[in-house]
Amino acid sequence: MKSLFEGIAFLFTDVLFVPFDMMRELELTNWWAANAINWLLILVCMGATAYWIKQLSLFKKNNEDNQDTTAHSFLS
Repeated sequence: MKSLFEGIAFLFTDVLFVPFDMMRELELTNWWAANAINWLLILVCMGATAYWIKQLSLFKKNNEDNQDTTAHSFLS
């Protein structure tokens, strides 16, 4: 049983956390490069939100969305 937990610890510390360790070391030399991934993810989320809002407005304009509170069977 001890070897199972040691294997899990090895998986997380030596395999899965390696990218985070590299980013931590990169932050000490160049803050902008280390945070470029964060800015990229923010831009992707902003684009996805804009697309979602556009699709919602298209459905509302075509009267395809159901605003009734009994639209779902568990609400009736």
